[in-house]
Amino acid sequence: MSQAYSPRFERAVEIGRPPNIVSLFPNSKALIVSGRHIDRAMLKKGKAIAMAANARNSFIIRGALMAAQRANSAIIIEIAKSEGGRNAYCAINYWNMAKYVDAFCNELGITIPVAIHADHYGLKNNDDILAAKTEIPTLFDAGITSIAIDASHLPNDRNLLTNIELYPLIPNWAGLETEVGEIKGKLGLSTKEEALFQIQGLNAHEIFPDWIALNNGTTHGIEESAQGIRVDLTAEIHRALEPYRVSGAQHGTSGNSSERLRQIASKTRTTKANVATALQMISWGLQVNDYGNAILDDSGNFIKIKDEGVTEEMWAEMVAYADSKGLKGGDYKKLNLPFENKLNALPKEIRQRMVKRVETFVYGMLVDVFNSADTAPLVIEAIHETGSYDPGPKATRIEEPAEWTPEKISEKAALLESEKGPAGDFDD
Repeated sequence: MSQAYSPRFERAVEIGRPPNIVSLFPNSKALIVSGRHIDRAMLKKGKAIAMAANARNSFIIRGALMAAQRANSAIIIEIAKSEGGRNAYCAINYWNMAKYVDAFCNELGITIPVAIHADHYGLKNNDDILAAKTEIPTLFDAGITSIAIDASHLPNDRNLLTNIELYPLIPNWAGLETEVGEIKGKLGLSTKEEALFQIQGLNAHEIFPDWIALNNGTTHGIEESAQGIRVDLTAEIHRALEPYRVSGAQHGTSGNSSERLRQIASKTRTTKANVATALQMISWGLQVNDYGNAILDDSGNFIKIKDEGVTEEMWAEMVAYADSKGLKGGDYKKLNLPFENKLNALPKEIRQRMVKRVETFVYGMLVDVFNSADTAPLVIEAIHETGSYDPGPKATRIEEPAEWTPEKISEKAALLESEKGPAGDFDD
């Protein structure tokens, strides 16, 4: 669509895009920004959360951008390492996601700010850490503007030390998320002491994350728990972290009710919430409840809504493929890579209804659940006020570095009571 860009918006594009984005897309009109700017806008509005829309397919990116434009909301487009890393099961990945976003923003005349987030950059062992030293710079070369260093699978001291070790690889203007506790539902919940340990140790090393993600009682995928997100635990931990001015990142929203997510927005310092599985299912045309969790029939199968999402013939092909591979439930996520081109080859009206379904759902979440409507101008205002793509850190160092040497980190970690919960695949 054609778009008349205001001088104020064009100036924000000129000065508000980070250097890697300017280098990649010198003639673009897409306002791709640091995740820092998105976080600050949510804080300025108050009790507002930016959706981090998980880009498992290109239809989700289109729909999420169109919804954010309607809502006049800043938004984050993201993908996790398991989904979009070197062993990706999605066609969208760390190295092409920014290109998709930039192209769609220019094509659709999108004028809201967008951050490109490398979610769950998982680090489980020394080999992962060694590989990260080469790989993380390539992500920023490819247009990432925000990253989650997720070493939560490691013991507490190793988690903190890994964050410290890898921090020099991250541009100082980029959004930064750290994580305490693997996301495992009601088991292995994060504690206030673990979160303080992580943030205090980073603070002593002059590392000031924009977000901290917790295991606060939720799960990834399509699982639904009677417990769900522990709002009380989240609020308690966020209060303890107030001196360090770190915001919360909420993972695993798909299994939680809209009302519980509204409580996260209103009662905690959360400014980022990941929405993944819901968007995938919605784009395909599956029946979901009001907050995007897929509904299963009595046999445990997904329910395809006629004339919504993909065609019935395509869905039958997807189900047959899943059956041939033994894929059930949440493992349907592995259909994304083999079917992306098949979905793009569907007739235009089918592709449009896939996108529209995502747009409708995301718009409702932005406006009625996350309270992020009209945050786009706050980012643009901040860019003009600072005259920069980098609003700077929120915090300052208040911890004594001498108390957070590697030896003392290990000593402090040994005193923490920590329950990691069961082993398993909790990557996304």
